[in-house]
Amino acid sequence: MNSDDNTGKFDEGFDWGFTAVTLDELDVIQETTAQLEEQGAKLEESDAESSDLRNRLDKVYAAIQPLLNNLRADRDKDYIYWKGEDRFQKIEQFSDRLDAIYAGNTDS
Repeated sequence: MNSDDNTGKFDEGFDWGFTAVTLDELDVIQETTAQLEEQGAKLEESDAESSDLRNRLDKVYAAIQPLLNNLRADRDKDYIYWKGEDRFQKIEQFSDRLDAIYAGNTDS
């Protein structure tokens, strides 16, 4: 079979997936691709930071909500009884917990 026998019998519907470009066009494509990859990496980093901050905010909310629920529990009472030493210890523990959440140093 000789190559001349197949002339005009090509499948024109098949696309090899490439485009011929000049050297200048290739430079632009490569530069644009590099910029897009860099922006994609920045977006992924930003998304991770956003997720971390959302997680911390959820932890702060979860830490404060029990206090508000306790304060709301007996609204017909005008006073809160909380011994001084107990109060100090609980406030210090809670402050440490908030510091850890703020710094991102907690898993709970």
